[in-house]
Amino acid sequence: MRNGRVRVFLLRRRAVAAVGALVLAGAIFWAVSYPAGTPASAAQRQLPIYSVEREQKMCSVSFDAAWGNEDTQALIDILARYNVKATFFCVGDWAEKYPESVKALHDAGHEVMSHSNHHDHYNALTAQQIVEDVTASNERIAAATGVTPTLIRCPYGEYDDHVISAIRSMGMEPIQWDVDSLDWKDYDAGTICKRVRDKLAPGSIVLFHNAALHTPEALPSVLEHMIREGYTVVPIGQLIYWENYTIDHTGRQFPAEAAQ
Repeated sequence: MRNGRVRVFLLRRRAVAAVGALVLAGAIFWAVSYPAGTPASAAQRQLPIYSVEREQKMCSVSFDAAWGNEDTQALIDILARYNVKATFFCVGDWAEKYPESVKALHDAGHEVMSHSNHHDHYNALTAQQIVEDVTASNERIAAATGVTPTLIRCPYGEYDDHVISAIRSMGMEPIQWDVDSLDWKDYDAGTICKRVRDKLAPGSIVLFHNAALHTPEALPSVLEHMIREGYTVVPIGQLIYWENYTIDHTGRQFPAEAAQ
């Protein structure tokens, strides 16, 4: 009988110890996740800017430039025909390979911003590696334009909290999009135009690529639709807010006063 009591006692003791370990683990998790003085609700995911809340009917057209260069001048000519300034996100390798195109974009009044240095997966890099990669891409672009980029679009559109924090630590804004033309899938011009028309809204950022097969063919119709619908098309740097802003869970940026 005495052995049975000892056994029960030991089982209870182990149970208490297990519960204590769980409580301690929970306390450690809470301390790491929610530092002292920070409410749980403040621990939100870091997001880039997908779209922007504006009183005026505005939108932006953007192009990622990472590989080919056959159509860059054609895009410059089309944008000039409609008096539209766009934002081009260029990979550092691309900028070094085609410095004359980077300069032509800048000289035509377009924003030339970063799309990383080598188009690596940023989620797999450390914060320091990201900062070094962005710095290298900025230097390559600035060598052709004389202007250091202040915006970046992450390669593959991939990011997590540490990626966004690293970028913002440099004083740069990470930019996504809320309208994807899917031109990189080589859809025909009509399909590309319909996708953009159906999804376009005030404050939209539209994604194109400089080397997609049917983008030069689709772009005039897209721009004509924007203008016909009363949109003012501006570079992303003129669409976003640079200070006193909030970003909601969808990545939409608001002026701080609008969120109060």
